[in-house]
Amino acid sequence: MDPLSDVIALLRPSTAMSKPITGRGVWGVRYAAHNAPGFTIILKGECWFTFDGYAPLKVQKGDFILLPSTPAFAFSSQPEVKCELGDPRRSPVRHGDQDGDPDFESLGGTFQIEQANAPLLLALLPRIVHIPASEGRIGRLSRMIELIMEECMSEEPGKDMILQRMLEVLLIESLRWRGFLADPARAGLISGMRDPALARVLQAMHADVRGHWTVAGLAKVAGLSRSAFAARFGEILGCAPIEYLARWRMALATDALIRGAKTLDRIADEIGYESASAFSTAFRKRLGCSPGKFARSSGDLQAS
Repeated sequence: MDPLSDVIALLRPSTAMSKPITGRGVWGVRYAAHNAPGFTIILKGECWFTFDGYAPLKVQKGDFILLPSTPAFAFSSQPEVKCELGDPRRSPVRHGDQDGDPDFESLGGTFQIEQANAPLLLALLPRIVHIPASEGRIGRLSRMIELIMEECMSEEPGKDMILQRMLEVLLIESLRWRGFLADPARAGLISGMRDPALARVLQAMHADVRGHWTVAGLAKVAGLSRSAFAARFGEILGCAPIEYLARWRMALATDALIRGAKTLDRIADEIGYESASAFSTAFRKRLGCSPGKFARSSGDLQAS
């Protein structure tokens, strides 16, 4: 798989929930940040989203918003409207005037992701994706959302796996669009994949995570001098190349420990460590506990 697909696979999106959100007149609501991705597609009318650090964003019929990790935001009929504190709920929501036909309609949704790797992996993705209806992808996205809603309401065999795959497709379809809101403080994988030289490097590291990579060797893959490559990688990805590789190895390791089907020796070998002891030492330095303790605590959380 390519690096973006690798990241989405480790996030393991699941357990989707969606609901209609309508409004009439003047209204505004503000939500606190929460650790689950969210999405909204506008079905009628228009509204405004306000995220900290960004100018108010106007969205209208057919527009799609994806928040890989949902920050605090305001959601209103007009910019600078006084907003009430909202309480996320699963049931349909009506804002503003409660009588009469709504002048605004949308479908909002959220889903769960694997929390063990979420901070690391979500930091590689853009904070906010806004796809206007004019870009032509909305038909595909709306069909995906309709299918997700149908699957959520069904009790057919294989529901969980189908739902996970649909959510993976929704994420990838959204994230490969090029029009993310500018966020100079947030470097990431998507930007790296759009740089041809860095894309070759990322694909090489993900394809051979066991490789004895060096900065000089990766610079050759990129076709750049060692210093130019290191500077470009750090600027676009937000960390040094070998640090990125170490983080990705640990993400694979935590995923394997959560699944519980491999020995420490096998995990160490698959991600490029010479021994289980060397892997355990590196794991403890990064996560603050031994692999065994991490695996046990993950199992306790899944069982609860």
